[in-house]
Amino acid sequence: MSSQRMQRVGDLLRQEISEIMRRRMKDPRLDFLTVTFVEVSSDLRYAKVYMSSPGTEEELADRLKVLAKAAGFIRSELFKRVTLKFIPELSFRADRSIEHSVRISQVLRELQDKARGGNVESE
Repeated sequence: MSSQRMQRVGDLLRQEISEIMRRRMKDPRLDFLTVTFVEVSSDLRYAKVYMSSPGTEEELADRLKVLAKAAGFIRSELFKRVTLKFIPELSFRADRSIEHSVRISQVLRELQDKARGGNVESE
């Protein structure tokens, strides 16, 4: 399977899962969840759905458990909405890329501040 097709299917699933969560699922714990991206296996039978959410790690873990329990419902809704030979098995995971990028920015800022301070002291 071409990586371009896998990416297109992943993008389609991301859009549809977001829509299903917003319109068809009434659990208030899911209100702040965002589907950041979907990674689809080469045979399109499995999909890792990466989610981000404000709040603590415990809150995110709780929200992911809710989604794991609702995976069958979400798949049935996807079956109604998308035309694929197979609707992939869904696994929901925390997307930590936002936290990592914030941490990297903080470290870079600290290094930049130290470099500025070091230049001022040496003059």
